[in-house]
Amino acid sequence: MDLKASIQTKKLPRHIAIIMDGNGRWAKQKGYIRAVGHENGTKSVRQIVESCTELGIENLTLYAFSTENWNRPKLEVKTLMKLLVSSLKKEIKTLQDNNIKLSAIGALDTLPNKVHKELFEVIEKTKNNSRMTLTLALSYGSREEIINVVKEISNKVKNNIISPEKIDESIINEHLYTQNLPDVDLLIRTSGEQRISNFLLWQIAYAELFFTNVLWPDFAKEHLYEAIIEYQKRERRFGKTSEQLS
Repeated sequence: MDLKASIQTKKLPRHIAIIMDGNGRWAKQKGYIRAVGHENGTKSVRQIVESCTELGIENLTLYAFSTENWNRPKLEVKTLMKLLVSSLKKEIKTLQDNNIKLSAIGALDTLPNKVHKELFEVIEKTKNNSRMTLTLALSYGSREEIINVVKEISNKVKNNIISPEKIDESIINEHLYTQNLPDVDLLIRTSGEQRISNFLLWQIAYAELFFTNVLWPDFAKEHLYEAIIEYQKRERRFGKTSEQLS
């Protein structure tokens, strides 16, 4: 069965977000060190990014490194950062060839200097690309993001820049890391875990959630197609009744 042919091109999610989970378990199952799992995970990233571009997905956000991930063993964190730099260098041509704009969200100032420099060089080089926006969530935590929003808005209220009565969803959206992105339509998590893990808590308010047992290094374009087909089968009511929608 050709899964890609089953996808309705007029009902594509505008924004897909993925919690890429299972690199370590994949490596353990095969008798490798965790770093090998992370390396193989980058191959899945490439395949999924290219597949989303081909389908016409406008926005793809990948949970690459959480604020909690800093608590992992130092060697693993160092390996992940090294891998990030090498991947950015390798993929710049792919991003340019496919007209993909790179973006990043999170506490980016906490990244090592080399990673920060490489990241922003690629962001700068791809800033005029328009086919798809690929956003990496790095040193990202949604609660921290929301705390920052509260602080920024509180300061503006204190300095009479914003009136408390004017605070609504649009004001909050303007202060989020994702201010230039639409809400998430489809959230995918690999590896069988069924939790959100502090990822885009505000932005997934009405997202469809798709959990799969497939470990991230094994997640291929066919699995992406399955998630999108499942998304297209669901009725997105946004608080309304089925009758109201029809």
